[in-house]
Amino acid sequence: MTRYAALLRGIAPSNPAMTNDKLRGVFEALGFGQVASVLASGNIVFRSAEADVPALERRIQRALASELGIAGGTIVREHSELRALLDADPFPGLTHGRGTYLTVTFLKDGARAPGRLPEQPDPLTRIVGYDPAARVFLAIIDNSVLGRTPDFMAWLDKTYGKDITTRTWLTVQRIVKKLET
Repeated sequence: MTRYAALLRGIAPSNPAMTNDKLRGVFEALGFGQVASVLASGNIVFRSAEADVPALERRIQRALASELGIAGGTIVREHSELRALLDADPFPGLTHGRGTYLTVTFLKDGARAPGRLPEQPDPLTRIVGYDPAARVFLAIIDNSVLGRTPDFMAWLDKTYGKDITTRTWLTVQRIVKKLET
Protein backbone atom coordinates (compact mmCIF):
# COMPACT_ATOMS: atom_id res chain seq x y z
CA MET A 1 0.00 0.00 0.00
CA THR A 2 1.30 3.42 -0.96
CA ARG A 3 0.95 6.35 1.42
CA TYR A 4 -0.58 9.42 -0.22
CA ALA A 5 -1.59 12.95 0.69
CA ALA A 6 -4.54 14.58 -1.04
CA LEU A 7 -4.28 18.38 -1.09
CA LEU A 8 -7.75 19.75 -1.70
CA ARG A 9 -8.29 23.21 -3.15
CA GLY A 10 -11.02 25.56 -2.00
CA ILE A 11 -11.83 23.97 1.37
CA ALA A 12 -13.59 26.29 3.83
CA PRO A 13 -13.75 24.54 7.22
CA SER A 14 -16.66 26.79 8.22
CA ASN A 15 -18.76 25.24 5.42
CA PRO A 16 -20.72 22.34 6.95
CA ALA A 17 -20.11 20.21 3.82
CA MET A 18 -16.34 20.60 4.16
CA THR A 19 -15.63 19.39 7.69
CA ASN A 20 -12.81 16.94 8.25
CA ASP A 21 -15.17 14.13 9.23
CA LYS A 22 -17.15 14.52 5.98
CA LEU A 23 -13.97 14.72 3.88
CA ARG A 24 -12.60 11.58 5.57
CA GLY A 25 -15.94 9.87 4.97
CA VAL A 26 -15.63 10.38 1.22
CA PHE A 27 -12.12 8.87 1.22
CA GLU A 28 -13.22 5.92 3.36
CA ALA A 29 -16.21 5.29 1.06
CA LEU A 30 -13.75 5.12 -1.85
CA GLY A 31 -12.08 2.19 -0.06
CA PHE A 32 -8.86 3.91 1.00
CA GLY A 33 -7.12 2.78 4.18
CA GLN A 34 -5.77 4.66 7.19
CA VAL A 35 -7.58 7.87 6.25
CA ALA A 36 -6.74 10.86 8.44
CA SER A 37 -6.94 14.63 8.20
CA VAL A 38 -4.18 17.14 8.80
CA LEU A 39 -5.41 20.49 10.08
CA ALA A 40 -8.79 21.76 8.89
CA SER A 41 -7.85 23.02 5.46
CA GLY A 42 -8.27 20.12 3.07
CA ASN A 43 -5.31 17.84 3.71
CA ILE A 44 -6.18 14.15 3.80
CA VAL A 45 -3.65 11.33 4.12
CA PHE A 46 -4.55 7.80 3.10
CA ARG A 47 -3.21 4.50 1.81
CA SER A 48 -4.09 2.84 -1.46
CA ALA A 49 -2.84 0.06 -3.71
CA GLU A 50 -3.62 2.26 -6.74
CA ALA A 51 -0.52 3.65 -8.44
CA ASP A 52 -2.04 5.89 -11.16
CA VAL A 53 -1.97 9.30 -9.43
CA PRO A 54 -3.89 11.26 -12.12
CA ALA A 55 -6.61 8.59 -11.98
CA LEU A 56 -6.68 8.87 -8.17
CA GLU A 57 -7.03 12.65 -8.45
CA ARG A 58 -9.95 12.34 -10.87
CA ARG A 59 -11.67 9.64 -8.80
CA ILE A 60 -11.36 11.64 -5.57
CA GLN A 61 -12.51 14.86 -7.21
CA ARG A 62 -15.58 13.19 -8.74
CA ALA A 63 -16.52 11.77 -5.32
CA LEU A 64 -16.01 15.10 -3.55
CA ALA A 65 -18.18 16.85 -6.13
CA SER A 66 -20.97 14.28 -6.07
CA GLU A 67 -21.01 13.59 -2.32
CA LEU A 68 -20.24 17.04 -0.88
CA GLY A 69 -20.62 19.50 -3.76
CA ILE A 70 -16.94 20.45 -3.60
CA ALA A 71 -15.82 21.71 -7.00
CA GLY A 72 -12.24 22.65 -6.09
CA GLY A 73 -9.22 20.75 -7.35
CA THR A 74 -7.55 17.65 -5.94
CA ILE A 75 -3.79 17.16 -6.01
CA VAL A 76 -2.27 13.88 -4.81
CA ARG A 77 1.34 13.30 -3.81
CA GLU A 78 3.11 10.15 -2.63
CA HIS A 79 4.75 10.17 0.77
CA SER A 80 8.16 9.56 -0.83
CA GLU A 81 7.83 12.72 -2.96
CA LEU A 82 6.93 14.87 0.03
CA ARG A 83 9.68 13.30 2.15
CA ALA A 84 12.26 14.05 -0.57
CA LEU A 85 11.06 17.67 -0.71
CA LEU A 86 11.51 18.06 3.05
CA ASP A 87 14.91 16.38 2.93
CA ALA A 88 16.02 18.81 0.19
CA ASP A 89 15.57 21.68 2.70
CA PRO A 90 14.61 24.35 0.12
CA PHE A 91 14.36 27.05 2.81
CA PRO A 92 17.71 26.59 4.61
CA GLY A 93 18.05 28.56 7.82
CA LEU A 94 14.62 30.21 7.52
CA THR A 95 11.80 30.02 10.00
CA HIS A 96 8.19 30.38 8.92
CA GLY A 97 6.74 33.64 10.22
CA ARG A 98 4.89 36.78 9.19
CA GLY A 99 7.89 38.32 7.42
CA THR A 100 9.07 34.97 6.04
CA TYR A 101 5.91 33.11 5.06
CA LEU A 102 7.34 29.96 3.47
CA THR A 103 5.01 28.64 0.77
CA VAL A 104 4.86 25.56 -1.43
CA THR A 105 2.55 25.64 -4.45
CA PHE A 106 1.77 22.19 -5.84
CA LEU A 107 1.01 21.64 -9.52
CA LYS A 108 -1.40 18.91 -10.52
CA ASP A 109 0.18 15.86 -12.15
CA GLY A 110 0.24 16.49 -15.87
CA ALA A 111 0.22 20.29 -15.53
CA ARG A 112 2.76 22.02 -17.71
CA ALA A 113 5.93 22.95 -15.81
CA PRO A 114 6.98 26.59 -16.09
CA GLY A 115 9.15 27.65 -19.00
CA ARG A 116 10.52 30.32 -16.74
CA LEU A 117 9.49 31.97 -13.51
CA PRO A 118 8.63 35.65 -13.33
CA GLU A 119 11.69 37.77 -12.56
CA GLN A 120 10.40 39.58 -9.47
CA PRO A 121 6.62 39.39 -9.32
CA ASP A 122 6.21 41.54 -6.24
CA PRO A 123 8.46 43.31 -3.74
CA LEU A 124 6.84 41.17 -1.03
CA THR A 125 7.78 37.87 -2.70
CA ARG A 126 11.10 36.14 -3.14
CA ILE A 127 10.93 33.17 -5.49
CA VAL A 128 13.12 30.33 -4.29
CA GLY A 129 12.49 28.29 -7.43
CA TYR A 130 10.66 25.41 -8.99
CA ASP A 131 11.37 21.84 -7.89
CA PRO A 132 10.63 19.60 -10.90
CA ALA A 133 10.78 16.33 -8.93
CA ALA A 134 8.12 17.52 -6.46
CA ARG A 135 6.31 19.67 -9.07
CA VAL A 136 6.19 22.66 -6.73
CA PHE A 137 6.92 26.37 -6.72
CA LEU A 138 8.75 27.52 -3.62
CA ALA A 139 8.43 31.13 -2.47
CA ILE A 140 8.94 33.31 0.57
CA ILE A 141 6.27 35.93 1.11
CA ASP A 142 6.43 38.92 3.42
CA ASN A 143 2.97 38.88 5.02
CA SER A 144 3.78 41.62 7.52
CA VAL A 145 1.73 44.07 5.43
CA LEU A 146 -1.86 43.04 6.10
CA GLY A 147 -4.37 43.15 3.26
CA ARG A 148 -1.89 42.72 0.41
CA THR A 149 -1.88 39.66 -1.81
CA PRO A 150 1.44 39.29 -3.58
CA ASP A 151 1.36 39.43 -7.37
CA PHE A 152 3.11 36.04 -7.45
CA MET A 153 -0.05 34.33 -6.21
CA ALA A 154 -2.07 36.12 -8.92
CA TRP A 155 0.48 35.00 -11.53
CA LEU A 156 0.19 31.40 -10.33
CA ASP A 157 -3.62 31.50 -10.49
CA LYS A 158 -3.63 33.16 -13.90
CA THR A 159 -1.10 30.69 -15.30
CA TYR A 160 -2.33 27.44 -13.72
CA GLY A 161 -5.94 28.06 -12.65
CA LYS A 162 -7.31 25.22 -10.55
CA ASP A 163 -4.36 22.97 -11.33
CA ILE A 164 -2.52 24.28 -8.24
CA THR A 165 -2.89 24.56 -4.50
CA THR A 166 -0.63 26.29 -1.99
CA ARG A 167 0.39 25.15 1.48
CA THR A 168 2.72 26.64 4.03
CA TRP A 169 5.98 24.86 4.70
CA LEU A 170 4.71 24.09 8.23
CA THR A 171 1.65 22.36 6.77
CA VAL A 172 3.81 20.27 4.43
CA GLN A 173 5.93 19.23 7.44
CA ARG A 174 2.76 18.27 9.35
CA ILE A 175 1.45 16.24 6.41
CA VAL A 176 4.70 14.28 6.17
CA LYS A 177 4.72 13.68 9.92
CA LYS A 178 1.15 12.34 9.73
CA LEU A 179 2.07 10.08 6.80
CA GLU A 180 4.89 8.61 8.88
CA THR A 181 2.74 7.66 11.88
